[in-house]
Amino acid sequence: MNWPLVHLRPGDPFPPADQALPAEAPFPGLLAVGGRVDADSLEAAYCRGIFPWFGASDPPMWWSPDPRMLLAPQDLKVSRSLRQSARRVTGHAPFSLHVDRDFRGVMQACAAPRRDSAETWIGPAIVEAYSALHARGLAHSFELWCAGELVAGLYCVVQGQMVFGESMFTRVNDGSKIALMALCGFCLRHRLGPIDCQQQTSHLASMGARPWPRPAFLHILEQALVRPGPPSWQYDGLQFQRDCAPWL
Repeated sequence: MNWPLVHLRPGDPFPPADQALPAEAPFPGLLAVGGRVDADSLEAAYCRGIFPWFGASDPPMWWSPDPRMLLAPQDLKVSRSLRQSARRVTGHAPFSLHVDRDFRGVMQACAAPRRDSAETWIGPAIVEAYSALHARGLAHSFELWCAGELVAGLYCVVQGQMVFGESMFTRVNDGSKIALMALCGFCLRHRLGPIDCQQQTSHLASMGARPWPRPAFLHILEQALVRPGPPSWQYDGLQFQRDCAPWL
């Protein structure tokens, strides 16, 4: 069977998300190939429930999988060991929590090779594109620091009240999970979310995320886009303790 696939030129509009390849296709969820990855295209894509993901030697690939993995902030699962780690780290020197202190540094750390994979799609051009989105106030990073060093974090895209989780890293035990706790607590306080986790994985399921049919996700997104996001993205350990009190 031939599967139609849209090939984009730079500046072309994205096709509707529901035109992505179906589950039985070789690349389920793939919507289009080509175009360019910059702040304008990223903003247009996320508003339509589309995200980029491709290898370093591949052309830009744009995705809208069905189902879509979403994490409602209130559904975050915090294990006993993670609760202990969060209590030990937050509010105690030399650790500190911040938002947007070093967005580019978080992206570069997320791009570093990992034990399970030496490949990454977060190349220099991707870092530049998302950093430009960050400069527009549409991308943010939650960061854990220790003695002046960035040791864990995640970055996300925000459109209205919708949050799109992108990638995370850690150099300390449970560091990225603590950053996710901070994001979920922040979302609860500002009534943001759910958090789009994009692809289904067992790890995300263990943290409380669950698959949603794409039409339901697109409906949630449409509603979230018309509501304003939070006025401030300031954050610290004390605020973490307040936001995450139900889990601590």
